Amino acid sequence: MKVTCKTPNQLILSNRPWLIGIMLVFFILCFVGAGLSMIAEGDRSGIFVALFGGGMGFIAFCVFVRRVQVILDRKTDSILIRRQSIFGYETVRHVLSNLSHAEVETTTSNGNNGSSTMHRPVLILDQGMSAGRHPIVSAYVSGHGSHRMVDAVNDWLPARAVDSDDQSA
Repeated sequence: MKVTCKTPNQLILSNRPWLIGIMLVFFILCFVGAGLSMIAEGDRSGIFVALFGGGMGFIAFCVFVRRVQVILDRKTDSILIRRQSIFGYETVRHVLSNLSHAEVETTTSNGNNGSSTMHRPVLILDQGMSAGRHPIVSAYVSGHGSHRMVDAVNDWLPARAVDSDDQSA
């Protein structure tokens, strides 16, 4: 995720997974192409290669390629979390004045290669009908992206609103 707009009245965080989407489309095309090539040469197992390989790539595309946009807007006192996948579009609305802060949730998994630590950014609403922890993204990821998003939200929250959106912070 990255900050796409930061003014005193509005903060927009956006995640567009272009790279993984392109890689998965390439994966699907490779398996379908290989399967069709095998079929053209008379090998009937190409049907399995095309359907299984292409199908697994399509399932991975459906699961992992989701656009997420978070809009914190002081003028409308709202938080909009927009998620879009190939199956549809979802918008969740919260009241900005109920937002206490943002945190990083961390999980650790132990595997054959040692332990792995993953993170995700979470909005903490301490009052109102939707009080509780609200993850911005559903998946945990490695790296420092979650920390950057949490820092951006927490730095923006105490700033004072102004009348014009033309001034940037």
